[in-house]
Amino acid sequence: QVQLQESGGGLVQPGGSLRLSCTVSGTIFSIDTMGWYRQAPGKLREWIATITDDHIATYKEGMQGRFTISRDNAMNTVYLQMSSLKPEDTAVYICRRSQGSYSDWGPGTQVTVSS
Repeated sequence: QVQLQESGGGLVQPGGSLRLSCTVSGTIFSIDTMGWYRQAPGKLREWIATITDDHIATYKEGMQGRFTISRDNAMNTVYLQMSSLKPEDTAVYICRRSQGSYSDWGPGTQVTVSS
């Protein structure tokens, strides 16, 4: 069974930085495509970035620069480095893996940007 667990969320001041991690088990991680999403209260889930098994990263328009996705296959982990955080970045951040027709989601980790 595939399991995803995010970590690294918490409270951060505006302008601060945070690094999220998502560790995956039960799959051949090295050939998975990984992505980060977020969902704020009252809003739809929003795609942030994706990184392929070839380490090719793509970002939603406006995300690249403040957000960086990366992966460490030896650790079965995908990361999301966030900087210059704003209050509107407050959301539950969710990790996704996909391989062929299969897709799995993590439970999410809360990120709150507030002074």
